[in-house]
Amino acid sequence: MKDMGEANYVLCVKIIKDCAKRLLGLTQETCINKILKHYHMQNSKPMNTPIDKSLSLSRDMCHTTLEEKEKMSRVPYASVVSNLMYAMICTHSDICYIVGLVSRYQSNLS
Repeated sequence: MKDMGEANYVLCVKIIKDCAKRLLGLTQETCINKILKHYHMQNSKPMNTPIDKSLSLSRDMCHTTLEEKEKMSRVPYASVVSNLMYAMICTHSDICYIVGLVSRYQSNLS
């Protein structure tokens, strides 16, 4: 075993420590930016509240045309949801509601 000093990153989570202010923080900014770039969403704008809690998804919202269904079949939906779940579990509990909502629809991507 080798002592490499204080940890700065652990599993893509950056550890922020300020002894003078007695603060300890965790952030996944670098990881989230990498994920956004991977899915070509790096120009997305952040929001304080990801979704209105009165919104509900239903089968009536499904794509009906063959072209729309084919387009949606090329979206790596399960991969996106799993990346959101990792961010949610580690540092972003504010997105729990929306991640739970969209994860219910992995079998019917339209």
